[in-house]
Amino acid sequence: MMIRVLVVDDEGLARSRLKTLLGDCREPQAQVLGEAANAVQAMDFLQHHAVDAVLADIHMPGADGLMLARALRQLPHPPAVVFVTAFAEHAVQAFELEALDYLTKPVRLERLQAALQKIERARHQAADAATEAQEDVLVIQERGRAERVPLAQVLYLKAELKYITVRTASRSYLLETSLFELEARYGSRFIRIHRNALVARRAVRALEKHLDPEEGEGWAVRLDGVEDALFVSRRQLSAVRALVSAV
Repeated sequence: MMIRVLVVDDEGLARSRLKTLLGDCREPQAQVLGEAANAVQAMDFLQHHAVDAVLADIHMPGADGLMLARALRQLPHPPAVVFVTAFAEHAVQAFELEALDYLTKPVRLERLQAALQKIERARHQAADAATEAQEDVLVIQERGRAERVPLAQVLYLKAELKYITVRTASRSYLLETSLFELEARYGSRFIRIHRNALVARRAVRALEKHLDPEEGEGWAVRLDGVEDALFVSRRQLSAVRALVSAV
């Protein structure tokens, strides 16, 4: 898909060079919808046009590029921000403002193309998240493709290092997110049984005594559809016991 871009720089020659480079990008391609010489012009343009990314210089008269980035974060659908500047010492501050990338002048075509690829990935992730929220599915990126796993098929979610294991009756997936975020979004469907695990309420079959190699003697839940016994922490035991009693 074409990446729609607004170029912001107080130097006309810099804007022209960047537009030329954007025209040479192929994977993905970019379409320059407009240009602005300062932050005020940029914000005025964005009141009337939707873009996917703003490529902005930092040092400009009046409100600089960092101030522009702060203002963009207040928009209902903020575009991605990529700073294009000769001053690399601002990189840390730029990323604190959630800039997607930081390019130093003179910009190389290969580096600009890489920045556009980041923007494209961010767009896909946002679209996947919107689909997930609307249709109650987890969108899992696997081997370069997106797989949609209906929440109704998920039996448990377990934190493993920086990934979440998503377990269905037929297989396991790895999802790069946090257990806290999943619990906040789907707490009505899942119950926390441990600091590292959520289980589907509908799938809980039994609560039984269990000896865990790491946790020691305690309790575990059995779920319909899998043989795994999932350890229940003492803190969560009363809630799990109440759920089992109500089944």
